[in-house]
Amino acid sequence: MAGVGNNPNSPRQKMINLMYLVFIAMMALNVSSEVLDGFGLVDDTLHTSIDNTSNRNEIISNELQSYYQANPAKAEEWYNKSLRVKGASDDIYNYIEELKERIVKVADGKDGDLSDIRNKDDLEAASRVMLAPINGEGKKLREAIDSYRTAMANLVDDPGKTAVIEASLSTKAPKQVGINQRNWEESLFENMPVAAAITLLTKLQSDVRYAQGEVLNNLLSSVDVGDYRVNMIEAQVIPTSQIVMRGSQYRANIVLSAIDSTKRPTVYVNGQKLPEENNGLFTVNTGSTGTFPIKGYVEMPNSDGSILRRDFESEYYVTEPAATVAPTLMNVLYAGIVNPIRIAVPGIPSGSVSATMTNGTLTRNGDVWDARPNTVGEEAVVSVSARMADGRSVQMANTSFRVRALPDPLPYIEYKDQNGNTRKFRGGNIAKRSLLESNGILAAIDDDILNIAFTVLRFEITYPDSFGNMINEPTEGGNFSERQKNYIRNLSRGKQFWINRVVARGPDGIERTIPPIEVRVN
Repeated sequence: MAGVGNNPNSPRQKMINLMYLVFIAMMALNVSSEVLDGFGLVDDTLHTSIDNTSNRNEIISNELQSYYQANPAKAEEWYNKSLRVKGASDDIYNYIEELKERIVKVADGKDGDLSDIRNKDDLEAASRVMLAPINGEGKKLREAIDSYRTAMANLVDDPGKTAVIEASLSTKAPKQVGINQRNWEESLFENMPVAAAITLLTKLQSDVRYAQGEVLNNLLSSVDVGDYRVNMIEAQVIPTSQIVMRGSQYRANIVLSAIDSTKRPTVYVNGQKLPEENNGLFTVNTGSTGTFPIKGYVEMPNSDGSILRRDFESEYYVTEPAATVAPTLMNVLYAGIVNPIRIAVPGIPSGSVSATMTNGTLTRNGDVWDARPNTVGEEAVVSVSARMADGRSVQMANTSFRVRALPDPLPYIEYKDQNGNTRKFRGGNIAKRSLLESNGILAAIDDDILNIAFTVLRFEITYPDSFGNMINEPTEGGNFSERQKNYIRNLSRGKQFWINRVVARGPDGIERTIPPIEVRVN
């Protein structure tokens, strides 16, 4: 079958777009002969494209005619439509050709030859033929194109191809900055040299043949949809799922890979003939788990009266109802925070799975579920149900989790090392510069299992004075106070102090005092 390309970025379309850029430059009155000759080259290229498209259209038309002669009952509708498409396309194509000849005769006289235009730079001929106040052909051409475009688009059921046809045959006037709005025919033919006007009309002819090809190809595809043409026929088993849970049904379609809608096959499964009204749908109730075979054959009459038979063989699996409920953090849930968990039922799409939880809330969040338990020490039970293909809701699993409080976080000082990398200081030796560049202290659980930030509410630094007395310097929040920074500035190498009585609050809302940090200044 002949294929048709509808890519708006094809070389042909790119060439046409380039031509339009040249037309914009033609708004200047002084047009060189080299540019006018260039339009002749573009016109020749368009004619080559028209010839190629016409040959392709002829091949498709001949194939439609062959289908009609071989099977009039199936192909008559599409063949008759192809004749109407050809007639309408030829009419508008020939009308445009007559307009081209008239423009040339106005420019060169009654002996003007379209293949040898002498006055290519004539700026009045196209306007006289196309834009004359009473007998101008521009409006008639626009209306003819609009009518043809609508007729062709109505014969194509592919929205993408319809959009291409409508775009290629559009009669919307192009918008030009600084120029009063003109209609389509004025924008194409007003003050347009004969060479450019002829090329524009040839481009319209090319678009007509292109649209004709798109519609013919669509008609040919429509015949193929109803035509029964294959070189291999095989019986197939198409189950809804090969994994079936006990208590639900195994469902499968027994079909031929290609079927003529006027013929009904006869299906035998495991020694039994399927009822004709089942249309090949095989069902069986499942009462026990295991692997079960399904075999048989399909018979269909050939056009010569013989019987076509194809065997098939498959199997299905029956499993106990089951579900997997796995926390993504660890084997417990933490109270007061969101615990992501994954819930899946083998053979059941995620949209058909529902779940609830005791001692808290459970909500779906994309591919995971967010579990937020309430009471520490009390179990949280996640119950999972699944909606079967027949609409029944089946209880799949009940999974219990221990609920614990969040562990205490650890404080740290965040600073940049000499390479600019962010580091966490949890105690020991540190440069005075790093201390002063940091804002203060942070707290978090980051033990590769949990990654939870806490808010530091207050802390103290404790240091010895010159008499050996321990001085406490408190502050609110997590940042060093100015008094604390002044102390750090005055520290000499080897001196140490402690950051203690750190109070932090986690996402569970609980305030807790966490371990201190011992600091020695390098």
